[in-house]
Amino acid sequence: MAEGKNRARIQRFGSHLSGMIMPNIGAFIAWGLITALFIPDGWLPYEPLAALVGPMITYLLPLLIGFTGGRLVYDFRGGVLGATATMGVIVGADIPMFLGAMIMGPLAGYLMKKVDQLFLDKIRAGFEMLYNNFSAGILGAILAGIAVLGVGPIVNSLTNSLAAGVEVIVNNGLLPLASIIIEPAKILFLNNAINHGLLSPLGVEQAASNGKSILFLLETNPGPGLGILLAFSIFGKGISKSSAPGAAIIQFLGGIHEIYFPYVLMKPLLLLAVIGGGMSGVFTFVLLDAGLVATPSPGSIFALLALTPQGNYVGVVLGVVVAAAVSFTIASLVLKTTKDVEEDLTAATGKMEEMKGKKSTAAGYLAPQAAQGPTATSDGDVLQEGAVVTSDPTMKEADQVRRVVFACDAGMGSSAMGASLLKNKFKKENIDIPVTNTAISQLPDDADIVVTHKDLTPRAKEKLPQAEHISVENFMNSPEYDKLAQRLKNKH
Repeated sequence: MAEGKNRARIQRFGSHLSGMIMPNIGAFIAWGLITALFIPDGWLPYEPLAALVGPMITYLLPLLIGFTGGRLVYDFRGGVLGATATMGVIVGADIPMFLGAMIMGPLAGYLMKKVDQLFLDKIRAGFEMLYNNFSAGILGAILAGIAVLGVGPIVNSLTNSLAAGVEVIVNNGLLPLASIIIEPAKILFLNNAINHGLLSPLGVEQAASNGKSILFLLETNPGPGLGILLAFSIFGKGISKSSAPGAAIIQFLGGIHEIYFPYVLMKPLLLLAVIGGGMSGVFTFVLLDAGLVATPSPGSIFALLALTPQGNYVGVVLGVVVAAAVSFTIASLVLKTTKDVEEDLTAATGKMEEMKGKKSTAAGYLAPQAAQGPTATSDGDVLQEGAVVTSDPTMKEADQVRRVVFACDAGMGSSAMGASLLKNKFKKENIDIPVTNTAISQLPDDADIVVTHKDLTPRAKEKLPQAEHISVENFMNSPEYDKLAQRLKNKH
């Protein structure tokens, strides 16, 4: 029980970190591409464009993280304070302040929220704008000053110490041992805390000084997962064998690593395969001095190749291939030597979702919906064969619906897939209603229908009580999407 609670806390912490990083991955990739192309050692050296590299990593990226962290806590008002406080740690340090931004952004948003809770209701009518502007300005100035004089130097020292520790590990050839922690942590959904909390900030600092970093390859290497899925494709049984080839394409090309987690959970001995694959891949990266210029997201082979600097393609490709080969070899031995019985992939997927703490998009790919059976929603309703139920008994009339919004934790994964499916259905029915996706913390006020996973519906209702709320058991395979399309078709 205690172990589960601790894991859940770490998962929530990792989710919070990824919530600050993931929305800004595009900016990180843009910086990485500019670095790879235009610095003196890049593919197309060009000094005017290379001049973007320094300001982007020093100011743009930390400020984006700080703003996003503050906004997650207290909407745009918190975001503005987060960016203001982050500017203080930038000035107070001589290295890129990603860790500082992760600290000051949410802290500033939280403090602004508390100040408003104390004073906003006491402000006399007509003085609201005066209070809003000056309270934010005063608190922002105070936090920026504290960050310059105190937080910046402390985080600077901490980052330098961590970077020095990583350098010692690399110089002594111990970096492959990191896979002993990283690969099992991925299965336990603790990867966000490791990757976005430590590896990415340190990797960006290394890339800024060296033009690349091996740290970007530790958690994102698709090789170990590919080896597992290829082994099941050849030596697996039943559903696990038939589903593995498609899962391999999604994992290796699409970068959705969690799709191979249920296969490992069916046979825990396969942890040896992913650890062995991870260690051999990292050893190859170290041996050939390979690295990337920015964090690849998702962990697709295409993302890795796009962010590989000049002269590193052989090392990156070999590291992925070696990791896949070693993982495949070990996994094949495990599958051939363990008890020859049909494995329950659906049960393993359910176990994975229990560990994750929420529904996984991988479930829709790995098991037929009928196999999942009826599922109760948080309101006590029963979902048959992956159906969707409307949690709110009052449905919107067709002519009242102007916007449909899908929401999930980060607003970038499962909700994006569900929104894409519904868009296609609307297009086929000639329904001209916008369908968007967002993080549940940023639900827009003008959403008329909100689609969420059943575990998130209570939060969505609290955020937007006036909307119609639809609880979804599986974003990727819901027959009720067709029913919704038919209902809204009457509008046009």
